[in-house]
This record gives sequence, structure tokens and C-alpha cells, in this order.
Amino acid sequence: QVQLVESGGGWVQSGASLRLSCAASGRTRGIYAAGWFRQAPRKEREFVAASNWSGDNTFYADSVKGRFTISRDNAKNTVYLQMNSLKPEDTAVYYCAAVASLSPRTVVTSQEGYDYWGQGIQVTVSS
Repeated sequence: QVQLVESGGGWVQSGASLRLSCAASGRTRGIYAAGWFRQAPRKEREFVAASNWSGDNTFYADSVKGRFTISRDNAKNTVYLQMNSLKPEDTAVYYCAAVASLSPRTVVTSQEGYDYWGQGIQVTVSS
């Protein structure tokens, strides 16, 4: 089992930046693809960003492309989401996710593709 814990959320004004962290513990040895998702009030959870094991293959939702950056430090078992130029519509609970992979190049963008999830962390952006 792998446990994921997010941190770094909070309340900011429009245009500000935040960096979310997702720390993994437990059975972290091996290759894992990772991703970030979010769920706004009264909306379904949606894909935000995903990364392969080495971090050199990433995908982003169109709504965050150019503003958000996913990165990872495998030595620290941590995945990050740098969020710049935040907008009120970015307000949501953000979840990190991970899944064991046979290939270091695998990127997973669907929720169904992930086995492990964090508990979520609130990000609120005011106008």
C-alpha cells in the first residue's frame, strides 16, 4: 500500500501562486506514475496534470496549461504542483494520485487509472 498526503493548500487572491506537495509513504519502491486532480463545489472531479516516473513526460488540462507545472523528486517520494496566476475558477479540493507502472515513460490522465489517492487539500482563490 502507498499512502499519499497533500500539503500547501490555502486561501490566496487572484493572480497569486501556490505550490502543492504530495508526500508518499509505505511501499514506495518501484516505478509510479503520478497525477493531480481537482473537484470544485457541485462539480465532478477532473484531471489537472500528470507526470511519468522521471518527470520528463507531462500532460496538463487545457484550463491550467501554461500556469501549472507538475514536478517530482523521487528521492523524497514527493510530487509537486506549482500553480501560478491562480484564478477564482481554480478553487477546488486538489487530490494527488499514484499508480505503479511497468514503464518509466507511462503517464496516466484518467482517474480510473490510479490506485492510490490522497485525502485532498483545499485551494481557494478569491477575486
